[in-house]
Amino acid sequence: MINQDKFRFALGKYITGVTIVTCNGKNGPIGITANSFASLSLSPPLVLWSPAKASKRHDTFLEAEKFTIHIASEHQIELCTSFSKSADGGTEMNWNFNDQGEAFIKNCSARFECTKYSQFDGGDHSIIVGEVKKFEATDHKPLVYLGGNYQKL
Repeated sequence: MINQDKFRFALGKYITGVTIVTCNGKNGPIGITANSFASLSLSPPLVLWSPAKASKRHDTFLEAEKFTIHIASEHQIELCTSFSKSADGGTEMNWNFNDQGEAFIKNCSARFECTKYSQFDGGDHSIIVGEVKKFEATDHKPLVYLGGNYQKL
């Protein structure tokens, strides 16, 4: 049996980006911080992310047909911390909305508006694959995560 604490420590040696994933839930927009994000395919344009099944927001994201993945910029540490710890997932936030009424966050390094392509079981997480319908990249430097801490490049 693998020691989960040691496994988590070893995984923490891998530097990742930080994302905030948003969708419109039954009670309005919600978001969650996630570092389990990856590009998957250029044709079609696919990305994936993996919400923890233990999250109170997990089922809302599993049910969502549309979601937006925001690559956090280095000045968004407080926002990322809020979405990672808040049980309500930002329901009290002043949201921005695109033309289709989907919630999004401004001033990120990049943003990917997606429709659900597929989803899979991934142990204590789910794996959600999204087809990118629209994206935007900015000059903001990305926030990264290493050793259990947010870092600036």
